[in-house]
Amino acid sequence: MLGLLGCMFLHAQQVIRLYPGKAPGSEKWDWTETNSDLGPSHFMLTYNVDDPTLTVFLPDPAKANGTAVVICPGGAFHILSMSSEGYDVAKWLNDHGVAAFVLKYRLARMYSKDIFKELGEKMKDFKKLDEENDTVVTMAVADGRKAMIYVREHAAKYKIDPKKIGIMGFSAGGTTTLGVAFSYDAKSRPDFIAPIYPYLNALHDQTVPADAPPMFVCAASDDELGLATHSTRVYEAWLAAKKPAELHMYLKGGHGFGMQKKNLPTDQWIERFGDWLQLTGFLPKK
Repeated sequence: MLGLLGCMFLHAQQVIRLYPGKAPGSEKWDWTETNSDLGPSHFMLTYNVDDPTLTVFLPDPAKANGTAVVICPGGAFHILSMSSEGYDVAKWLNDHGVAAFVLKYRLARMYSKDIFKELGEKMKDFKKLDEENDTVVTMAVADGRKAMIYVREHAAKYKIDPKKIGIMGFSAGGTTTLGVAFSYDAKSRPDFIAPIYPYLNALHDQTVPADAPPMFVCAASDDELGLATHSTRVYEAWLAAKKPAELHMYLKGGHGFGMQKKNLPTDQWIERFGDWLQLTGFLPKK
């Protein structure tokens, strides 16, 4: 199903359903996807996703360079931070000639309209949260692989180089990104990955593949969820496997900085990502 987006998403061209019917494993889910902008910074948030989709953002044809990125917003597998970790990232990529596909992957069900209070309670016990999320993490990673396959199979339609398709994600979206990086096949293999302040403990298999793609990873040392070491761990794993990797660990920025402007060096993390894309050949040299 292709749907035109409303005025809120003027730069988006299409919304693509990843599965023709109910997504495998969640056929009995009957809740309704909901959007909210009631967060502290009035970012758009989405929850109760049961029908995974890709929102397509294409660059000006005059700028397009053939590179594409699947973007996975974060939110502890219960919500998606669609603005700061999705649409705002897509806009930056489009401005630099890169096609962007924002992924809404399947999430655990939220029962309360006060989603911050409900999620806040759950995040007091990460071990319990991991147990609750276990099945949906597997689904989210499957959605990530499906997104990679879709973009590659439709590369000609979107004027994309099928050998320049990456995936990036934030927090739980970083988990999803790494889940894809640990489990891809030939059709779903990313050409590069960018986990941003990822969470590793939700992934059972963390074996670096023999043909692992190059990786860009960044986080803040003062991550209040204690996830800074998750980024260093995956960086060290890539180095141990003798795979290309670049790590940016900022002194300050906390967790979830995304595209927020904090008047800190983390405000420029995406510029460093652009430098890395250029260095690795996924963006043309200036």
